[in-house]
Amino acid sequence: MTGAQIRSAFLEFFHRRGHEVVRSASLVPDKDPTLLFTNAGMVQFKDVFLGNETRANLRAASAQRCLRLSGKHNDLDEVGRDTYHHTLFEMLGNWSFGDYYKHEAIAWAWELLTKEWGLPKDRLYATVFTTDDEADKFWRSETDIGRDRILRFGEKDNFWEMGETGPCGPCSEIHIDRGAAACDRQHVAGHHCAVNTGCARYIELWNLVFIQYNRTADRSLEELRAKHVDTGMGLERVAAVMQDVQSNYDTDLFRAIITQIEEVVTSVGNRKPYGMSADSDVSYRAIADHARAISSLVAEGLRPGNGEREYVLRRLIRRAARHARRLDVGMIDRLLVSACRGVIEVMGVAYKDLVEQQEVIYDVVREEESRFHVTLLTGESYLRGAIEDLGSGSILPGEVAFRLYDTHGFPLDMTEDILREDGITIDQLGFDKCMEGQRQRSREARRETHNLFAGYHAAPSRFVGDHKCEIESEIVAIYRDETECPEVREGDIVDVITAETPFYGESGGQVGDRGQIETADGALIEVSDTQKPRADLTVHIGTVRRGAFRRGQRVRLAIDREWRDAARLNHSATHILNAVLRERLGTHVRQAGSLVAPERLRFDFTHPNAIDDATLIAIEEQTNAHIRENAVVVSEEMAYDDAIKRGALAFFGDKYGDRVRVVKMGEFSTELCGGTHVQRTGDIGVFKVRSEAGVAAGVRRLEAMTGAGALASIRQREMTLRQLGELVKGNETEVAEKVERLLAQQRELEKQLQQLRSQVAGSQSADLLSQAFISKAGFKVVAAHVDGVDGKRLLEMADALRDRMGSGVVILASGSDDKVSLLAAVTKDLTAQVNAGKLIGQIAPIVGGRGGGRPELAQAGGKDPAKISDALKAARALFE
Repeated sequence: MTGAQIRSAFLEFFHRRGHEVVRSASLVPDKDPTLLFTNAGMVQFKDVFLGNETRANLRAASAQRCLRLSGKHNDLDEVGRDTYHHTLFEMLGNWSFGDYYKHEAIAWAWELLTKEWGLPKDRLYATVFTTDDEADKFWRSETDIGRDRILRFGEKDNFWEMGETGPCGPCSEIHIDRGAAACDRQHVAGHHCAVNTGCARYIELWNLVFIQYNRTADRSLEELRAKHVDTGMGLERVAAVMQDVQSNYDTDLFRAIITQIEEVVTSVGNRKPYGMSADSDVSYRAIADHARAISSLVAEGLRPGNGEREYVLRRLIRRAARHARRLDVGMIDRLLVSACRGVIEVMGVAYKDLVEQQEVIYDVVREEESRFHVTLLTGESYLRGAIEDLGSGSILPGEVAFRLYDTHGFPLDMTEDILREDGITIDQLGFDKCMEGQRQRSREARRETHNLFAGYHAAPSRFVGDHKCEIESEIVAIYRDETECPEVREGDIVDVITAETPFYGESGGQVGDRGQIETADGALIEVSDTQKPRADLTVHIGTVRRGAFRRGQRVRLAIDREWRDAARLNHSATHILNAVLRERLGTHVRQAGSLVAPERLRFDFTHPNAIDDATLIAIEEQTNAHIRENAVVVSEEMAYDDAIKRGALAFFGDKYGDRVRVVKMGEFSTELCGGTHVQRTGDIGVFKVRSEAGVAAGVRRLEAMTGAGALASIRQREMTLRQLGELVKGNETEVAEKVERLLAQQRELEKQLQQLRSQVAGSQSADLLSQAFISKAGFKVVAAHVDGVDGKRLLEMADALRDRMGSGVVILASGSDDKVSLLAAVTKDLTAQVNAGKLIGQIAPIVGGRGGGRPELAQAGGKDPAKISDALKAARALFE
């Protein structure tokens, strides 16, 4: 069976048994600060297990793309070095949410593996938790597995926990014996092949987790009322077993990718194909693996950058580029793009976003590889300098390695490779200390932005603000300083949760509502922001202006209508803009982020190139044309699959449930959206583009205004244009021409001024040259104080002096008020004897400054002009 057939057969098997086949969730978890990336199939069901969400269908199955690049699941260092570790992999899984349990889970797993797929029963083993007699019983009663192949293990191998506290339970794993030849630990003294001994002979195929307990803070276990099943099986691993190959990279899931790499590598003379060199094979495997992760992340909208997730993508591309360099082909961008092309060929059938975004994927890879080439040059130069500074030392300071990593984007493993050639190691403890400092700062930042409402467990609050701006409701919870309070009073800054609310909580790029919460007796909370930390919770953030508020109190909630209306115009405009961009630029355009505020809108989208003025004008005109159509805006709730079939657009990072809200504008825009919108497009009035620019590799940002804000902006521009016309004495149509004429005159005057300065510098240099003395080494030295000259003029004078001297050293100083400029210049023939940087470093402290530079030229600043003569005297003394 091919990998695609295995995936389909798994999903079909469970679909026939009443499971809803759900889509692979985004690789970037929605509103989960504990995870950088989705690393297991259960991530999208985490809130179900925690009791925060319920599902209509109590059974589910999926093929989930997973990424393991952080925490205890960081497999990056092993990728390429062995034949089974991966950064991105597909996890096949089935789930029961309080429905079936161990009996069915075990029986179906055995049926699929042995009856449907025909795996040999005498090579399969089942492990159970030490005290899980129930699972052991079902393995004996519901399967015909050999009784001697049901093995018991402790918590380390057969007990699963979501975290320090929370849902957990025993698990049962299915392992397969791949034969004695598969063992990779035969060289280890005393090794005995067996399940869970760490060798490749016995590998885990499928893990069946039985979530039946809640782990409390005191580490005790409480029985859950509803018991769940959570299973996971790696597609790559089961494909290797089904296709009877020893390496995951020899399955059809990787062979097409490796073939694409081979075609580029072997096009260069005497380069070896895959399988001919153990050293080259490491790079083949690493590139093939990384290409899968890179393609999937870019297709989902992520771009290389310095944020946590963005940096992971950057590191993957750069690590793949480093391995491409090791293959010594000199066509790194072509090789990486070819690898990504292979990924799309293999995975594009199951994951349509790869096909839709393939050109964007190629462009992002090319651009990042090009940037990395520059990084490589500067990083290697910095590292070589650090190695020279070590002298006879053999350990590079950890802070130097960290600076290479953090400032220059130079991966640690690449630093280690270069140092290895010189017999140098890294101070790992020092590096780890620097890295932990960075992680701590990052954790604190993430905690501030993501965990603010993590402890809020109030009853759900229902949003009713689509057509209501003011309602009455009941307070269900009040928090002050993130602590629930029975009562709050005047002056308190509070978070209020009500049973129902007309306030829109910030989400989908649209900012939260403002407004007021009042009681019948006149108590008032001024709401400054509204947040939506999860789908069923809206939090009103504000200040108690008068009176007191208590849980259970009836209140009147009223939004700021002007604020909401302005935001609503901009939100609807982003939908129209998105449709126009896809029509004008291509369907590769995907929303990569947005801000919908009352005063403006910001729309980030995937597109490889800058947009020229003519296209930008066309986009603006077409958007306004759709506004003038005055099309009806309709919102409707429906099943997610039905919405996608109707052509609704869904976006990166957004989390959608079984039921979704679809916003349709005329015949030109249909999107999944939970935000607030106008009733007709004509309500927007006018749309005006303010700017367009790049914000990341392959991502453009367009900012615009609508309605009254756009008109005010246009009026301001007209006024500025009239004022310019008055200044240049021309009407509005002549302004550009007259300003260009003035600029041309300015450029000509600056050119003449520069010529005059050069003449003056030449004249002054002749006078200064007459003050030169002969050093004890036999070359000319000028050390002079020049009044009223800035650093740029000093440089011009030094250049003129060096030209006239032919061979010699120049030290110039100038001061004004409390500032000093120093400059040292050395002709090239003397840099072996005199280093300008070291020279300036010796005299700069005399004037209260410091500086440095190259051997032939160095500059410094100071703050004590009275000491200039002392500095020059010290300089002369060095040569006399």
